[in-house]
Parts: sequence; C-alpha cells; structure tokens
Amino acid sequence: MNRKQLPLKSIYSYISGRVSASVSETDSRKGSVTVEAAMAVPIFFLAVVSLLYLMEIMAVQTAVRSGLQYAGKEAAKEAHVITGILPSKLEGDVIHAIGAERLERSIVLGGSGGIHCDGSRMSPRTGIGELAVTYQVRLPIPIFGVPPIRYQEKMRIKAWVGYEKPGFGNENDETVYVTETGLVYHRDYHCTYLELSIHMVPSDEVEGLRNTGGGRYHPCERCMRRGGNGVYITDTGNRYHSSLSCSGLKRTVYAVPMSEAVGKGACSRCGR
Repeated sequence: MNRKQLPLKSIYSYISGRVSASVSETDSRKGSVTVEAAMAVPIFFLAVVSLLYLMEIMAVQTAVRSGLQYAGKEAAKEAHVITGILPSKLEGDVIHAIGAERLERSIVLGGSGGIHCDGSRMSPRTGIGELAVTYQVRLPIPIFGVPPIRYQEKMRIKAWVGYEKPGFGNENDETVYVTETGLVYHRDYHCTYLELSIHMVPSDEVEGLRNTGGGRYHPCERCMRRGGNGVYITDTGNRYHSSLSCSGLKRTVYAVPMSEAVGKGACSRCGR
C-alpha cells in the first residue's frame, strides 16, 4: 500500500502558522493585562490621595471648631467690660488656638488670613452671642480642577455676667423691664416711670407742689433726716429728697422675659 507523502515545505508552513497564531494570542493577553494595570494604578493612587485629603479636611474642621470654642470663652469673659463682639479679636483668638504655623501649612485657602469671623454678633440686651467662623479649603488636584470648598462653624455663647435659672423663659418670650422694688412691668424701656425727671425746688415751696397725678410730696424716709435749702422731686414720685444720690431717685432696670415677671402687673402707661 502506497502512502502519499506531503512535501517538507508544506509541513514547515503548517507548523509555522500554528506557532505564529499561538504567539499572537499570548501577546494579546499580555497586552490586555498591561492596559488594565496601567488603568488601575492611577485610580488606586487617586483613591489614596482622596482619602488623605478627606482626613485632612476633618482635622481642619476639628481644629477650627476647637479654636472657636476657645475664642468664645474669651469673648464671654470679656463681656462684663463691653457687651459686644470684635471680629478681629475673635479671629486672632481662633488663629492663636489653632496655631498660625499650622494654618499656613494646611489646605485652608489663605492660611491664617483665610479665617473670617465677621458674621459673629452679641446682643447687649441678653448677653447671648452667636459666633461664626468661615474659611475655604483648597484641594490641589489639577486633573479635575476642583474649586475651593467653603466651610462654616457656628456656636452660641452666654456672656459671663451672671447665671440663668433653668426652667424659666424661652426664646419666644417677650422682653419686659422691671425694677428691684417695682410692682409692675414695662414694655417700653423709655417709659417715664423708668426715666425719672428730677427737679430741684426750694424747700419752703415743696408743700404746695403736686405731682402729675395730683398727689402731694412727702419727705423721703431714707435721706430727709437732715435739712437743706433745696430738695429734689420727680414728676411722678410722691417723695422729696435732700440728696441727689438717694436710692429713691435711681432706677435699676432689668430686662427679663415676660414669663419671669410673675406677680407683677402691667404698667398703666406702657404695659398695654
């Protein structure tokens, strides 16, 4: 039986084609792995950088919040001298608490010059202050061009001028004005019962004078123990005084919530 033999050239071509196909398939797989690796490395690097910046932002927020608390305590202590907020002083206290060098090295835009407290205020009437510090954080990632992000921290303080008894009053209470010995409350701080009009009159004429209600004047129990050429009277009072510094000629006025004026009636002039 005769066998048909293939030429050597055909056998060589067949083997070469198989080898080339195998090599091409291997190169294609290696190429796809290389592309995937080239894409994964930048994404992983970006994720790590983003996590680091997120941690830095949280650290800056904590530092600014702590600095604002320190500045708030300082402002509360100084409120007995002047009931008000100086933004520049507040900013200086915040920067001092955080550290100017720390801010210059941080991602806060402008460093220590990027801390602003111009939105802070304090009520001279209630002594309650609302403090606010604003700043911007920059993310130096040029690929995406992220603009600076604005942050704000807020807190409320109470001036250290006394204490507030818990359980009395609320934010919606109307403010009224009372005196130490008065039996009524006033809605108008400039009520004539609170702003006394003091006049000096000759002592021998006081018996014939009358107040605005038609009442007569009687000697003050506190200061009329010694005589004088002149005495002091008020338009609405019923006493005459020998001393201008007598406590009967002064009014210590307190601003309190309406709910704290328990047992006091309304002033006949401004209370209705």
